Amino acid sequence: MVATVLVALALLLPHGPAAAQVRIDITGGRQDPLPIAIPDFPGRDPAGAQRGREVAAVITNDLRGSGLFRPLDPAAFIQSLPTLDTRPRFEDWRALNAQALVQGQTQVLPDGRLQVGFRLWDVFAGQQLVGSQIVTEPANWRRAAHMVADEIYKALTGEEGYFDTRIVYIAETGPATDRTKRLAIMDQDGANNRYLTDGQALVLTPRFSPTAQEITYMSYYQGVPRVYLFNIDTGRRELLGDFPGMTFAPRFSPDGNRVVMSMADGGNTDLYIMDLRTRQSQQLTANPAIDTSPSFSPDGSQITFNSDRGGAQQIYVMSASGGPANRISFGDGRYATPVWSPRGDLIAFTKMKGGRFFIGVMKPDGNGERILAEGYLVEGPTWAPNGRVLMFFREQPGGGGARLYSVDLTGFNERAVQTPTAASDPAWSPLLP
Repeated sequence: MVATVLVALALLLPHGPAAAQVRIDITGGRQDPLPIAIPDFPGRDPAGAQRGREVAAVITNDLRGSGLFRPLDPAAFIQSLPTLDTRPRFEDWRALNAQALVQGQTQVLPDGRLQVGFRLWDVFAGQQLVGSQIVTEPANWRRAAHMVADEIYKALTGEEGYFDTRIVYIAETGPATDRTKRLAIMDQDGANNRYLTDGQALVLTPRFSPTAQEITYMSYYQGVPRVYLFNIDTGRRELLGDFPGMTFAPRFSPDGNRVVMSMADGGNTDLYIMDLRTRQSQQLTANPAIDTSPSFSPDGSQITFNSDRGGAQQIYVMSASGGPANRISFGDGRYATPVWSPRGDLIAFTKMKGGRFFIGVMKPDGNGERILAEGYLVEGPTWAPNGRVLMFFREQPGGGGARLYSVDLTGFNERAVQTPTAASDPAWSPLLP
């Protein structure tokens, strides 16, 4: 699934601090999107020209979808850029109020591989911000486009991009009383969707490993709820331990060497952790309550989880080795599905209050709670690898099934994510290797 894409990545021109005059501040509140011009990438042959149009379209959709950029209408462009070496006439682009310009080119090399090159220009300064060339197999052209979009995003925001990633989720079909649920995987923009399981067994809560090569999830395979590992490349499925009770809600540690999960046995649900190298497990909590939905901090030292040990479902934080847990949620309502941001600065959660559901974030000490999305039933937040965007699922009114949505930390840029069927329980991969 994760094929080798980047064969060569070369900086076309150096750039210094003086070039970085166009910059988007994504740490503040809502702001107007940055006007950016993205012409089609011309090719040196018909095949390259067609692919260049497709590459430019993917880059445009990625940047537009972030909510931070406003791609300009190509019909208004004054200058054509037939090669990557053509110097932009910046006055033509300033006339359109373009603050940034993406100049690109594609060509099919003699050995059949595809070369994608681009330059990003600060239009008003007349200087290049970044440029590179990517050489890959033709089938991986979409990945090349996402990688270009990531480079542009980073150059203009100072933050890592998140476009060269995938989403694993639960694809749902059939009536509500007899729903078929399969593991499915797709690019973050909804392309290249495929199913990983056949729907014969109910599957829930898929989560990526840090390498994006494996998934851990819960399945009712052979009628018994258990946690499994799934290798995306080989399709191999492996039972994670032979626990006496039901195991569920698994998640990898940041180093990928451990999986934390819940186990229900004898009417009690506690957290356990398994070392994938030794297959030794350790019980982390021992409380007459339901402890579930664990998630590691980015440095692997702490775990957040939800528990009803205080009488209602709330969020707690404890050491990854076990021990006392500190409650951090104290707002009105019940809290669930906490997920630590890859940046370590926030914990996302689902909140339930007055028959409504909310997706929100708070600091790891419980301060600064903010609501980003709400609805009849919204649930299951997952972080983009840069910690600036969340994805979740929302049940549609009238029994239309669940759908995926994304929202940034401002709470303003909420967007539907297209999937072939109803979809729930998304998990965002790290940037692909």
